[in-house]
Amino acid sequence: MIIDWSVVATIAAPIIALFAGVWINRRFENRPLLISYFGHVAAFRVVPPAGQPVFVHTHAVVLRNAGRRSATNVRLRHNVLPDFTIWPELQHHTENLPGGGREIVIPTMVPGEEVTVSYLYFPPVTVAQINSGIRSDEGFAHAIPVLLQRIYPKWFTRMAAALMLIGLISLVYVVFYMILRLFH
Repeated sequence: MIIDWSVVATIAAPIIALFAGVWINRRFENRPLLISYFGHVAAFRVVPPAGQPVFVHTHAVVLRNAGRRSATNVRLRHNVLPDFTIWPELQHHTENLPGGGREIVIPTMVPGEEVTVSYLYFPPVTVAQINSGIRSDEGFAHAIPVLLQRIYPKWFTRMAAALMLIGLISLVYVVFYMILRLFH
């Protein structure tokens, strides 16, 4: 089988341009990008000396500005606001909402800044009753699902990405070649 390199270049150029365009847009776009996820959710059974068992619930919300601009007036909205702590410590205040909830307001989050808000509460309150959204003046935070997993070295992920790109280009070439053979 003889490979027609002009066809390969014709197919590969738009695919490479697509990925390069997305990368350039993401790399140089100047806007804040808030992402949030649950760090943990846990319940503890504490038995004090000569006392009845007590259940204590806790969870943490991690908030990160992954953008290239500062996010202003970051608001963590709550239906019920239990005891909480923010680490690392930063300037914040709480506000009551007209509907009965409360907000933690962080005036500014600089690019790359990450904070963890940890909550401590007791039954009958559950994790589902506490948080009700995160927003800033620039828009809403993106809640992402996370799973603990191994982090591979950069050389490995780059090599895997290159192999996937080569595979995608090869697949498109084979499909294109089969379509040409079908019509000739």
